[in-house]
Amino acid sequence: MTAMKRRSFLKTLGAGALSLAFPVVSGAGQRRSPNVLFIAVDDLRGTLGCLGDEIAVTPNMDTLAGEGTGFLNAYCQQAVCNPSRASVITGLRPDTLKVWDLKTHFREHHPSIVTLPQYFKQHGYYSQSFGKVLHGQGAPSTDPPSWSAEPVWDHCSKREQYVLPENRPGEKSGKQAAAECADVPDEAYIDGKVAAQAVKKIEELAEKRWAFFLAVGFRKPHLPCAAPKKYWDMYERETFENDRWPALNRPKDGPDIALHNWKELRGYTDIPDIGPVPPEKAAEVRHGYYAATSYTDAQIGKLVGALERLRLRENTIICLWSDHGFHLGEHTIWCKTSNYEFDARVPLIISAPHKKRGQVCRRLVELVDMYPTLVELAGLSVPGGLEGTSMAPLLDDPQRGWKRAAFTQFPRPAYYKKSFDVMGCAIRTEQFHYIEWIDVKTKQPTAIELYDHQADPYELTNLAQREQQQPVVRELGQRLREGWKAALPNSSSV
Repeated sequence: MTAMKRRSFLKTLGAGALSLAFPVVSGAGQRRSPNVLFIAVDDLRGTLGCLGDEIAVTPNMDTLAGEGTGFLNAYCQQAVCNPSRASVITGLRPDTLKVWDLKTHFREHHPSIVTLPQYFKQHGYYSQSFGKVLHGQGAPSTDPPSWSAEPVWDHCSKREQYVLPENRPGEKSGKQAAAECADVPDEAYIDGKVAAQAVKKIEELAEKRWAFFLAVGFRKPHLPCAAPKKYWDMYERETFENDRWPALNRPKDGPDIALHNWKELRGYTDIPDIGPVPPEKAAEVRHGYYAATSYTDAQIGKLVGALERLRLRENTIICLWSDHGFHLGEHTIWCKTSNYEFDARVPLIISAPHKKRGQVCRRLVELVDMYPTLVELAGLSVPGGLEGTSMAPLLDDPQRGWKRAAFTQFPRPAYYKKSFDVMGCAIRTEQFHYIEWIDVKTKQPTAIELYDHQADPYELTNLAQREQQQPVVRELGQRLREGWKAALPNSSSV
């Protein structure tokens, strides 16, 4: 799509889209519609105490998990911002949306689609976004039909994510380091501003007694790993040194195509263009990632605290999720854009009124499941045509039988321009992670990976060529080709 066509496309989307729907008012004799607080965190891997991370300082997310259900095996559909967020917001998978890159808007191929916030808006809710909810730049960051009012802080340049003068020159010049530590208050950085604006809106809506769907997206711990000094001070640098960090070697017998050159991190001026990250810098970036995670955790605490202070907590569904995981040097790579567990597995916490608290669910779930889940929890009819499965039953019984598998994919080249050559298609069962790198022309796999998570949770040994594993390879290959519909609940699993 040319720049001119894209502008025209977005102008069409915006026509008449911002008219405010009638809000749901809670009053005497009326059913109280539950509010929805939809919290997105950018690039957050399983660095939460409630997910078993022994380093992370995340008291607010841990408390939220204690008040709801924490999903230990939740998977994104594609480990990069735009495809993952498009899948979440539409309830459709990347292949259906034809969204695999950072530039394609999900309405290009599905102009009349009704998004999750749009569906709530159609049912009388006030819907608005704060921060990064859709992709953070270009056409995919904008979707006027989804919202009752203009988004706040939905766009943010890289320069705006720093506070130190040496990191704030022109966009194309200057230092712009991969991490920043500044002795400043929370609201000096973008996520502090987002939290403050969202709290202000919650206060306004509480006074007006409007039911709301508020989507609040935090950019950290996405690069640059920038956070106030007090969050850096929560950790010791030695904790993040290479000799204390696991899984730094590439997987034994793993294919080259599964790896990448971590273009995203190399875009910062203190990171070498080729070769490994120097050990001192690697420790600094990891330290910054955890500091930024704790910073975001504090902002989430402000949102939940506002709900409690305004007596809205008991009638609000809170869903906290990350768009994908992140590598911190594991497998010799950094950032996302792979099918490995570090990228595919994500934090997911749901706390809903009248549901059990403090539950842990180990069943396989996917981010595409959030659309029908939130609709059902709000007491609305789940629309047809969605490609996810409502997780609401798991909030009542987290041990019940569930999906046989979760599905993730990623193309190569990772950042393609017009088309990709190979699509990596992955199926995750309770025990195995199986990946085929499929040539788009021949439809045949060019490489295969198989990891046994019972014996190898860090995915350090590819078993796909081992003779004794061939029955598993054949079965999982068949199940991968059968697709997600064949993996729905009430089936046995490998």
